[in-house]
Amino acid sequence: MTNRTQPNRRRLLVAGGAAALAAGLPSAARAQAPWTPAREVRILCGFAAGGSGDFVCRVVAEALRAQWGKNVIVETQPGANGFIAAQSVARAAPDGHTVGLATMGMLTISSQLPGLKLQINVDTDLTPLANVAGIYKLLISAPDAPFRTVPELIAFAKANPGKVTYASAGVGSSPHLAAELFRSQAGIDIVHVPYKGGAPAMVDLAAGRVHMMIGNLTDFLGQVKAGKLRGIAFGGDRAAPSLPDLPLIRQWLPNYSVNNWFGIVGPGKLPAALTAAWNAALQKAVADPEGRARLIEHGADILAAPLERFHAEIAAYRANWGAVIRAANIRAD
Repeated sequence: MTNRTQPNRRRLLVAGGAAALAAGLPSAARAQAPWTPAREVRILCGFAAGGSGDFVCRVVAEALRAQWGKNVIVETQPGANGFIAAQSVARAAPDGHTVGLATMGMLTISSQLPGLKLQINVDTDLTPLANVAGIYKLLISAPDAPFRTVPELIAFAKANPGKVTYASAGVGSSPHLAAELFRSQAGIDIVHVPYKGGAPAMVDLAAGRVHMMIGNLTDFLGQVKAGKLRGIAFGGDRAAPSLPDLPLIRQWLPNYSVNNWFGIVGPGKLPAALTAAWNAALQKAVADPEGRARLIEHGADILAAPLERFHAEIAAYRANWGAVIRAANIRAD
């Protein structure tokens, strides 16, 4: 009997010792549980309050607040096409309590645009966490533009080379590159008119001072519905639910496909465990029915996906836009 009971006693002693050891090492125990912030979390937004980027940040913040039971604030630091806020994120402690909004252009275009001087390296100073909202690209025109469809636009531009103007939010911005891709594939001669941001571009577009723009639906959905701007065709693979009757540019230019997205990034050298925890939290945040409905109503799509897919998307967009930049010889200076 002794020989049978001693091993059992030994196992109980080992198990009891392991339990005591785990109790004495709370950090080890916590490593097995999902990460939650220890204090207030900041989401830095590099775009003006009331804009699409600010809206996406606030929807995400509300969902994370409910998920974690911690305060999540949106701090606006506009300027330099989002890079003022991105610099603050890059300088923050890599402890998961400070993240920021990044556009598709910031992560895929900026680093390969000749002449663009950045204060940070997007590859080493920022950690991609998740893409949270897809932004439909829409070809729009002034209400009185001499074309209403993609074929009419192409025909008019070919009959009037150098006369059609297109607006953008600045050299190297996603509206600039989207229009350059359209110009190249359509074989037309149209003239770029860069603005210091999307808002002044849309003012001149609505006034008829420029003819067209391929921009973010979230920025001008209300104006299109009100008839102040004319929606012509979507740049991606499908129409937005908010404007389901508009066609796709690729119906006439089969190889044309452009979309935009907003992602969340953390500081560089963010530990892998925190990166994974944030990705999981963001996927859950945009799956929240109320937040999801608000994003869709605003003209956005839901994109949050595993980290591997986000990294693959960044690489694919970088390759595509790099080819456009080189083909059109685009420079920031």
